[in-house]
Amino acid sequence: MNFGHINWLDDKGHFKPPLMLYLMLAFIARGWCVFIASLTQASDRAGLVALIYPQKSDFLMALAAGVGGLLLYGFVIAERKRAPLWLRPAFNQFKPLLLALLMLDAGLLIQRLIHNHFLYSWSFGLDALFLFWSLLYIGKSKHLKYYLQDWRNQVD
Repeated sequence: MNFGHINWLDDKGHFKPPLMLYLMLAFIARGWCVFIASLTQASDRAGLVALIYPQKSDFLMALAAGVGGLLLYGFVIAERKRAPLWLRPAFNQFKPLLLALLMLDAGLLIQRLIHNHFLYSWSFGLDALFLFWSLLYIGKSKHLKYYLQDWRNQVD
């Protein structure tokens, strides 16, 4: 018997969401994170946004793509509360939705590269690296696989 996965369970015996899932959702919704962080600066609210997203269209596209990340975060919260049950069929499509959002983010990365005339930047390299590791994680993670099957297999 393998008891190595016992730390993945909460006190009710359900699988906890992996930390990497939260990191992926924050990565997808990073436009919203930048927007919220910019609201904390009273003197120059647009300065932080312009620092990270020099092109206004890139920022607006990141906000639009981030809505999907916020929606999936809402699914995770609903799954943790095990309610509402009508959301369960949507949660069953979590993995394809997550993959689609990562592909959309890859498209946005390409758009940002085009706006920067394909000049290398550390932010582009780190974004591409995180996208690559996220795709590998989705394909190989047992913790994510068990977590996504947990609510699906719950019997009421």
